[in-house]
Amino acid sequence: MELVPPWVIKIIIDDVIQARQVGLLPWILGMLIGAYILKNVFASFRIRLNNQLEQTVVHDLRRHIFAALQRLSMNYFENRSTGEIMSRVTNDTEHVERIFIDGLEGVLTASLTLIGITSMLFLLNWKLALLSLLPIPLLMLSAGWFTSTVHGYYHQIRKGSAELNGYLQDALSGIRETMGFTRQAYEQARFDRLSRAYSETNLKAMVLWSMYSPGMILLGSLGTVLILWYGAGEVLDGRLTLGELVLFLSYLALFYVPINQIHSVNHMLQHALAASERVFEVLDAVPEVVDRPGVVTPDRRVRGEVQFDHVQFHYRPDVPVVKSLSVSVSAGERVALVGPSGAGKSTLLKLLMRFYDVKAGAVLIDGQDIRDLPLAYLRQQIGFVQQEPFLFNGTVRENILYGDLSAGQDRLEAAARVARAHEFIVALPEGYDTWLGERGVKLSVGQKQRVSIARVLLKDPPLVIFDEATSNIDTETEVKIREALTELTKGRTTFIIAHRLSTLHDVDRILVVDGGRLMEDGDHDELLSRGGVYAGLYEAQFQV
Repeated sequence: MELVPPWVIKIIIDDVIQARQVGLLPWILGMLIGAYILKNVFASFRIRLNNQLEQTVVHDLRRHIFAALQRLSMNYFENRSTGEIMSRVTNDTEHVERIFIDGLEGVLTASLTLIGITSMLFLLNWKLALLSLLPIPLLMLSAGWFTSTVHGYYHQIRKGSAELNGYLQDALSGIRETMGFTRQAYEQARFDRLSRAYSETNLKAMVLWSMYSPGMILLGSLGTVLILWYGAGEVLDGRLTLGELVLFLSYLALFYVPINQIHSVNHMLQHALAASERVFEVLDAVPEVVDRPGVVTPDRRVRGEVQFDHVQFHYRPDVPVVKSLSVSVSAGERVALVGPSGAGKSTLLKLLMRFYDVKAGAVLIDGQDIRDLPLAYLRQQIGFVQQEPFLFNGTVRENILYGDLSAGQDRLEAAARVARAHEFIVALPEGYDTWLGERGVKLSVGQKQRVSIARVLLKDPPLVIFDEATSNIDTETEVKIREALTELTKGRTTFIIAHRLSTLHDVDRILVVDGGRLMEDGDHDELLSRGGVYAGLYEAQFQV
């Protein structure tokens, strides 16, 4: 429809004005109005179709990215900042989205317009058409130079954006430390430095665009000059009518609009390509821990017998963390893991949950290698209470129900009562529907641990891992946590990472780990009487 108005103008000039056929004017003007109406009706359908396509594709892209993050191994997250990962999911995806909102539509309409206009130009006058195409090789060379140069800038821009987001997430998470140490000026300087570097890289790309875009328009204008020079002579010699020259110039003006539109899309495309490479790094990332082919989900719960069989593990090949460690734990046994910081206690339990896979040896549950069990099944059998329990930015109810999304109010409250959490929950402003804020900021460490214990109780796993808090909590809270832990561990195989050795009198066994090796194994009194590593740790903790 965009090709119709110039042709109508040509008819008006040649057949109405110069030939003085005024009776044709109403019909021709009606044709012009009809063309404009149809053009905008089609535009409405185009916008609707494009938006539907764009939202469908972008939704699928976001869904696939989040799904990819859900299946990646723990190693991926522990080696990247949360802000950097969020930047890939949000900012980088948004830049890819722009291609579907503006780019795809622009390229499609511009390409179709170019095909139509080029056909019309050659139909009208092939000599003028060839003249109008003379600037095209220069335009293509310039586009190639711009594309190769600006792509590197946009890689830097996306990297700078991720660094800025990563810093911002870290700074906001640590705002209490910033206030406590009065380091606002220091953090402001760090933010300014990252923000300035990001802005300067953006400016480099914009400076390049400021030279490229006007240059393309200038080259396109040369085509118009050539047509006026040659076309004027053709009109004066009578080989071309005035209307045909105006028609040709009108089509030529339309011809360079889609070319400039494609140049703009190319600019946008380079930004989107740099962003999409970061997005597809997530989509293409291969998890280190995966189900073995052909694994079958057992139809029963595990009994809870755990064996570490000559387990070896390292995060870095040159720094072994667990060194050929072997130990067996009976079903229902309560075992404490003690040892100095960095001894490998937490790593052993990460291996049990298959956050990582052993480098040598095996971890077995009920005599079966955990690598022969489906990941989802294995982790469903284990409840984990962290040293600093993570609570989601939601209500108390939502956080406890994370253990079993289908549980009703009765089971929810029963779990909270056993965890010694019901009493303080009902005292909150909205009880179980109280919003806890980010990471459960409205609760104390002891309260968060009890909510976390209630969550695991609702999950009802046969194995429990409890990372004891080192925070200085009051005696009453400690008693309640110990009572909740006692209820949680009844009849369950339990691993407790112990930081305060005074709490270990009621466990069945104590495993002393140091340097990635099992140094001692026994109960509290037995290990004290040996005068070994455990006795040294105990005396160091309680010496005055």
